[in-house]
Amino acid sequence: MQNDHFFNLFDENLKIVSHCPVCGSSYSPLEARVLAEKSDAHLVHIRCRTCQTAVLAVIMSSSIGVSSIGLITDLSSDDVLKFQDAAPVTTDDVIELHQLLTREKALIDKLT
Repeated sequence: MQNDHFFNLFDENLKIVSHCPVCGSSYSPLEARVLAEKSDAHLVHIRCRTCQTAVLAVIMSSSIGVSSIGLITDLSSDDVLKFQDAAPVTTDDVIELHQLLTREKALIDKLT
């Protein structure tokens, strides 16, 4: 999935891609795993060798330049691929989980 064009995206202008946002260590393009590509956009997972922080970034290139948006994550690249087609979490899912945890806490409190 990686190609020469992708390696050109690792640039000093893309701080989320060129340096770890936590410890500041420089990334190498070889540390990145391209998880998906669509026209001129790449979904990239990078794990810092120094502090082990992971970043998930979308890098887009167009005729006006290159831009990226990234986030620090605890997901591995395999986790991202695993969850990419999962159903979204709904409001009802959150309410149901809250109610379950509340019931379980009440039960644990009675037993202790």
